[in-house]
Amino acid sequence: MNRQEIETHSAEETHAFAKQLAEQAKGGEVYCLDGDLGVGKTVFAQGFGAGLGITEPMASPTFTILKEYHAGRLSLYHFDVYRIGSEDEMEEIGFFDVTGRPDTVCLIEWSKLIEGILPEDAIRVTIEKEPEKGFSYRRIVVEG
Repeated sequence: MNRQEIETHSAEETHAFAKQLAEQAKGGEVYCLDGDLGVGKTVFAQGFGAGLGITEPMASPTFTILKEYHAGRLSLYHFDVYRIGSEDEMEEIGFFDVTGRPDTVCLIEWSKLIEGILPEDAIRVTIEKEPEKGFSYRRIVVEG
């Protein structure tokens, strides 16, 4: 398993790192994005979308659970499972229909809530704050 850890000191740096990560995506990957509220998951997702060539505005799909973007070099299925009631609900919204497809990438915010159904080869991205290092400081760990 590969592990990469970086530190960012602004939303722009977090966005740029996520963009770089997405530029390496080949299709079929599932990226699991976890971190506390307000840690920068939406900024990361926006950078990730930019790295896939998505130019339309991206917002967190907190209330819709899933937003689809098909204008990039790969389709992006952006899940926010914070409000999901159970792993069974993921089947109802088509999770298993889009994961692993070579023309798609899935990005799942709050993925730890559906740990039992995630693919073994999912790429884990964790964002952490350390207030003593500054308001904009983030540690981003990518495993997988």
